Amino acid sequence: MSKEAVFTMKLEADLRAEFMAEAAAEDRPASQVMRELMRGYIEQRRRARDYDDYLRRKVEAGRTSMHAGLGRSNEEVEAAFAAKRQQVAADRA
Repeated sequence: MSKEAVFTMKLEADLRAEFMAEAAAEDRPASQVMRELMRGYIEQRRRARDYDDYLRRKVEAGRTSMHAGLGRSNEEVEAAFAAKRQQVAADRA
């Protein structure tokens, strides 16, 4: 990948000094570390957006199902699992 852009940022002097020292301790250029951090941040944000999109689709599918009369109410689900818990407890006794 061609390196044609310059990125300038303002930060605290002590933060810069610590960062530069850590990069030097690994014998790595600070720019290489920054590129790695930036790529990681981009990937993290993409995954977060993908998950938000996935969750939005799941919620919409659930709402569509409920509107079509295919879902169960919270009370029905709670009652069904309460019965299952009672059965498991009775089986263990």
